[in-house]
Amino acid sequence: MKVTVVGAGNVGATCANVLAHKDFLQEVVLLDIKEGTAEGKALDTWQQAPIDYYSTRITGVTNDYAKTANSDVVVITSGLPRKPGMSRDDLISTNANIVKSVTENITKHSPDAIIIIVSNPLDVMTYCAYLNANKDSSKVFGMAGILDTARYRAFLAEEIGCSPKDIQAILMGGHGDTMVPLPRYTTVGGIPVTELVAADKLEAIIQRTKVGGGEIVNLLGTSAWYAPGAAAAQMVEAIVKNEKRIFPVCAWLSGQYGLKDIYLGVPVVLGKNGIEKIIELQLNAAEKELLDTSAKHVKEVMEVLDKMQSTTA
Repeated sequence: MKVTVVGAGNVGATCANVLAHKDFLQEVVLLDIKEGTAEGKALDTWQQAPIDYYSTRITGVTNDYAKTANSDVVVITSGLPRKPGMSRDDLISTNANIVKSVTENITKHSPDAIIIIVSNPLDVMTYCAYLNANKDSSKVFGMAGILDTARYRAFLAEEIGCSPKDIQAILMGGHGDTMVPLPRYTTVGGIPVTELVAADKLEAIIQRTKVGGGEIVNLLGTSAWYAPGAAAAQMVEAIVKNEKRIFPVCAWLSGQYGLKDIYLGVPVVLGKNGIEKIIELQLNAAEKELLDTSAKHVKEVMEVLDKMQSTTA
């Protein structure tokens, strides 16, 4: 199996490194527009193989999409990262042009590849890739919910004093401040989280989760990369191994949850065909209202992209 990661910045390089360590792929191609960057990071990761005992071959290339040909899965991380004071939406114009170009090049050389988008603003960049990929929406989707639930679960583990391994959670909506963590669907070793965490502390954790990416941007001066890179790698693994994992994924909705023609975070079954099924939870009125609010925000930004594309057409 062959996987390509486009963008050898912090997120892309981390994703490629994690995939190599998992040791289930024959080849990972790391591609970047900047001369030598992908080659250098790929070489560094390959030299790590004798130390950490993996055999996956990792190859770095500069803007040569022919080397990505016949990839089974492609992860797109290309684009500018956020800077302090910059919202994800501020990135839309620049990153949309980048994602459009990358998607066209990828589909030219790997027409059957499943495409995972990590570029921000995530929901809208996934929509941008879908518009330019000319393939079923089950094979074009975004990584957001795995990262967001990981942050949520990590914060909960700190509060409870337990292993994050024992926390299961679902989070829905857009990848941003309007995301919808669902305490009703959060358990710790099978125990409802509401029995272990006081309501006020749980609400504080939810609010921290919503701005979790911004917290790291303020600390580092740029976006996170370890957790996002590992989250994308986990999605690749579920697809390549046909694991049928249930993950929150940025997926195209066509009537589910009463929403249509929008990319939004929902729980799905992820396997060899990409999104094999979208799971519809029985949301209560308050949860549905939060999801609708998040969808409204995402739709507004999607419309900004539509106007940009109609202007340049």
